[in-house]
Amino acid sequence: MLVFMTEKLVFLSVPKTGTTAYETALAPRADIVVSNPPELKHAPLYRYNRFFRPMFDKVCNTQMETLAVMREPIDWLGSWYRYRRRPFMAGKPNATHAISFDEFVRAYCKGDPPGFANVGSQAKFLEARPNGTAITHLFRYDDQPRLIAFLEDRLQTSLSLGRENVSPAMSLDLSPEVEDMLRRKHADEFALYDTIK
Repeated sequence: MLVFMTEKLVFLSVPKTGTTAYETALAPRADIVVSNPPELKHAPLYRYNRFFRPMFDKVCNTQMETLAVMREPIDWLGSWYRYRRRPFMAGKPNATHAISFDEFVRAYCKGDPPGFANVGSQAKFLEARPNGTAITHLFRYDDQPRLIAFLEDRLQTSLSLGRENVSPAMSLDLSPEVEDMLRRKHADEFALYDTIK
């Protein structure tokens, strides 16, 4: 999570959406950098609303806008699957070396997914709160030029991004049957993604 007080902007860090590269590039420019522990670095909107927003409202007397990035749901799951296939994961309970992408997505679709497929939900991460707190600026992961242009304009800076925390490259095929299941059981993910212009 990155906080820019003068610009009244909080950049929430949705896992597997390239935010580590933005953190590295913008940390010197940010007023607050929350990089650890992961539960705070990747604080979803509901946690931001409960703990961080009141601090800005009551202590700083400032209404902050929020920014986040969402990845196309199948691509997002593919990134998690590949991330958990890194060499050092071999033999660990959450490794995906011994399963196919279809098996990974089937497991993700279960009501109580096993550890290797328990990766959360982008829709839940970004879900608006009953008090009206919502993501002000939501960008598609695959539209980096738009996000960069927004940040450069808002922060009056130029961005030079590296590639960090990148999952191993591999071809992933999802069978039509499993894709249909995913789209049915996690329709909220696809519906939210489709709202991003």
